[in-house]
Amino acid sequence: MRVPALDLRAQYAGIRSELRDAVDRVFERQSFVLGEEVEALERELSSYCEARHAIACGSGSDALLLALQALGVGPGDEVLCPAFTFFATAGSIARLGATPVFADIEPAGCMLDPRAARAAAARCTRLRAILPVHLYGQPADLDALLSLARELGVPLLEDAAQAIGARDRGGRRIGGRGRVATFSFYPSKNLGGAGEGGLVTTDDEPLAEQVARLRVHGASRRYHHVEVGMNSRLDALQAAVLRVKLRHLDAWTAARRAAARRYDEGFAKAGARPSSLALGDGDLPLRFPATVAEPAVHVYHQYVVRVPGERRDGLRRHLAERGIDSEVYYPLGLHRQPCFAALGYRDGDLPETDRAARETLALPIYAEISEAQQQHVIASVVEFLEG
Repeated sequence: MRVPALDLRAQYAGIRSELRDAVDRVFERQSFVLGEEVEALERELSSYCEARHAIACGSGSDALLLALQALGVGPGDEVLCPAFTFFATAGSIARLGATPVFADIEPAGCMLDPRAARAAAARCTRLRAILPVHLYGQPADLDALLSLARELGVPLLEDAAQAIGARDRGGRRIGGRGRVATFSFYPSKNLGGAGEGGLVTTDDEPLAEQVARLRVHGASRRYHHVEVGMNSRLDALQAAVLRVKLRHLDAWTAARRAAARRYDEGFAKAGARPSSLALGDGDLPLRFPATVAEPAVHVYHQYVVRVPGERRDGLRRHLAERGIDSEVYYPLGLHRQPCFAALGYRDGDLPETDRAARETLALPIYAEISEAQQQHVIASVVEFLEG
């Protein structure tokens, strides 16, 4: 049985006519960059994310760069973030001439640990912002991190590239609690376009106006540039595709959450335990994602398990032999990337990040995955780990 990591063809089959009608509408108008299609998407996403303002842009990476620039981050500044994340989180900081300050993660969810963030902040001399990541579709500990940001007098920028639709511990949608939040519409995301796309959300009107300027070379009106920005305008075709998909997003999220519960139940029945418990002997050496307590909502952009590091690569080969895709997000903490070697991080500085890089494995999850496919995944994983 073939089980891909993601099946976008199955998604497309269910909405083909809607997507084609939307794309035809754009071609009939012959307006392809920004314009009314993008403005409509921004209104719809502002409402969906429970934020007052939404500004669409060219990619999730651009969204981070625009948000950081609007916050005034520049050469010599420091921005605190996790090292266990996609490269763009720290790469965007470095592109502005600032320094990413890496803090360790908590083991249950692999997200920025507020205690580690506090310790890292104490070493900073020019801290300008805190940038947590809502990793894998789960909400970070915003209460603790916002409290720390207020204490330090710096804004909190949420990297929500993987978490559209998620809710925090208070039940509020991700995207409106920090000073600013950023999203990605890369095709593999829960809300993915037919190419690149990104979004910035904020309740701060002056900040929203600045981000909107920065995405068009810093222009307040045509050919009048208030500041140096960049070209990061969303295409109308992408907006049209995203508007169709947004109508289905909650149903897809519900299906992903149901699939995650099936995985949880299957692995628990085989002797696995949630990731809130450390890996140990005496039961199946696998930890499935710890459930977030309601009203918080995990949208399962990825379903990530933990297995003993010395067995993970063997498990991946075993799954591939049985037609099952898997992926490692992420095999190397950013503090160990060659481009950040000059920052001077040493062995033992971020032990939980290093451990997660050895132990985590993403299994297939998407709205269209069948119970039979999931049972095949569960049986194949258990077969290897019990062997």
